[in-house]
Amino acid sequence: MLAVSPNHDAAPKPNEVLAKAVTRAADRLGVSQQLLGKILGLSPATVSRLYGGSYQLDPRRKEWDLALLFVRAFRSLDSIVGDSASAHAWLHSDNLALNARPIDLLSDTEGLVSVVHYLDASRAVG
Repeated sequence: MLAVSPNHDAAPKPNEVLAKAVTRAADRLGVSQQLLGKILGLSPATVSRLYGGSYQLDPRRKEWDLALLFVRAFRSLDSIVGDSASAHAWLHSDNLALNARPIDLLSDTEGLVSVVHYLDASRAVG
């Protein structure tokens, strides 16, 4: 029997994990690359590279925090509604508590935070 030595380089890097999580969340929510760029404060070319794997989010930049918030919003919404179609419908529906459609709030930092707080509160109640 051959001994297998552990490969410490095989562990995914946090910026790779977050890049994959944010692009998958956007895809599942039906958020366009253009809107994702606005949410993260990235140019369309940079978002394209993010999707292609040649750009990784930088934990020292604002894009990192915004990506974490976006993924948190996705995870909260997914836990509440359970499927992509319902999540997409919720994002595009008027929300009286938020006084807007959630999708329209995501491209602004304050709006993204409001959506995350709303979803967190909804999870606590539900």
